[in-house]
Amino acid sequence: MKRIFPLACIALLAITTSAQFMDKDVPAYHPLPPAKGEKLAPIASGAQLDQMNLKYDFQRHAYEAAAKVPRVLHQLPCYCFCDRSAGHTSLHTCFEGDHGSHCSTCMQEAFYTYQMTKKGKTAKEIRDGIMRGEYKTIDLRAMNGPLA
Repeated sequence: MKRIFPLACIALLAITTSAQFMDKDVPAYHPLPPAKGEKLAPIASGAQLDQMNLKYDFQRHAYEAAAKVPRVLHQLPCYCFCDRSAGHTSLHTCFEGDHGSHCSTCMQEAFYTYQMTKKGKTAKEIRDGIMRGEYKTIDLRAMNGPLA
């Protein structure tokens, strides 16, 4: 009996401390939408996009998709892990400047988010799908036309 209690304590401690590290590989995101009245930084558009020297139509379309769902993007991680190198706080940050224009992960996640939002999915459902890697099914070459 004297050994069971310490072993149980060690097991409980191991479980609780390992839980905090389970999300270590999940990039930064905001679990909730912006507070009422809080303004997000704008998604790059117009002249900003023109200055980016975009080579492909899908790059511009990714920004158009992002601009349609900014509050959802705010609640999503970006699996290019730009939070570690560029200090981004969510997928939204990727499209405030030129980062999203040259990152296939960001663009795939933006198109995925736009498509799932149109299907009525919540930000949490979309986030779960992104965490499962479902955004990887997006073929950027197929995104050269206008948004549907």
